[in-house]
Amino acid sequence: MGRTVRVKSFELTAKDIHEVDVKLLHALSIGIGWPHRPKDWDLLRRAGQGIVAVDGIGRVFGSAMWFPHGREFATIGLVITSPRTQAQGTGRWLMEQVFERCAGRNLSLNSTDAAYHLYLSLGFKKEATVFQWQGDVMVPVPMLPALGGGELGPSSADDLEKVAALDERAVGVNRKRLLALLAENASIFTLKRRGEIVGYSMNREFGRGRVIGPIVASNDCDAIHLAAVHLKDLAGQFARVDTREQTGPFADFLQQSGLSMSDTVTTMSKGRQFLNRTDGEPWVYGLAGHALS
Repeated sequence: MGRTVRVKSFELTAKDIHEVDVKLLHALSIGIGWPHRPKDWDLLRRAGQGIVAVDGIGRVFGSAMWFPHGREFATIGLVITSPRTQAQGTGRWLMEQVFERCAGRNLSLNSTDAAYHLYLSLGFKKEATVFQWQGDVMVPVPMLPALGGGELGPSSADDLEKVAALDERAVGVNRKRLLALLAENASIFTLKRRGEIVGYSMNREFGRGRVIGPIVASNDCDAIHLAAVHLKDLAGQFARVDTREQTGPFADFLQQSGLSMSDTVTTMSKGRQFLNRTDGEPWVYGLAGHALS
C-alpha cells in the first residue's frame, strides 16, 4: 500500500506522528468533538506509535495510532479523519498503513458508530460494547457493599510488578510498560488479600476531568470498592469510567454515583479473540482508555 493517497485536488502523505506539532493533533481531535488535550496526546505518543496524513504544506487531515504489547498484539486508536476528508477514503487508507506496520500482530480496537462498518469491511469482528459513564460525582458517593475482607490502600512503587502480573491475567498480554507510564501521573490503589494483590485501579487526569481506569478485579463488589476509593475524593468533579458493564451492581454503582451513560463504542478484534472472561478470574471493569483498552 502506497505511503501517499490523493484526496480530491491534493495529495496526502503518511508522516510519523512524533514529528508533528501536538497543537495540530489537538486541533484534529477538537474538530470531531473528542476531549483529548495536548497533554493527553503527549501521553499517547509516549505510549505508542502512529502516523498522520499531511498535505504538501503540513496541514493534518487524519491520524492513526497503535500500541504494541509484546510481538504479537497491539491495540489501535486515535483513528481520526478531518470532516473534509471523511468521505474520501482517508480512514481506510490510514488503517491500511497501520496494517502494513503491524503485520503479523493480532489487533483490537474500540470503534465509534461512524467507523463500525469500515472496520467490519477490514476484517474486524465485534466482541462487546463499551459504555461511557461520565458526569459530576455525587456528594457523597452511595453506600458501598461489604468488601468481604481484604486490605484496600495506596499502591507503592514495589507493587508495579504484581499489578502488571494481575493485569496480564485480565487482559491476556503484558502491559507493564503502559502501566508504568500511566502510573507516573496517576493515583493507584490496590486490593490485597493474604498479601496478594487481587485488584487495582488508577485515577488520572484526562479530557474534561478525571478518568478512573484501568480497574481490574475478579468480582463486582471488589470493582465497586476500587472505583469508590477514587470517586469519594472527586465529589462534585467531572469523572469518567469506560466499562463493558451495561447492567449489574457495578453499572448501578456508577449511576448512583452521579455518572450517566453518555455514549458507546464497540470492541472489535482482528486475529485472535481479545476478550476472554472467566468466572472468578480478573476482569477489566474499567478501561485505561478507548485507544489503550
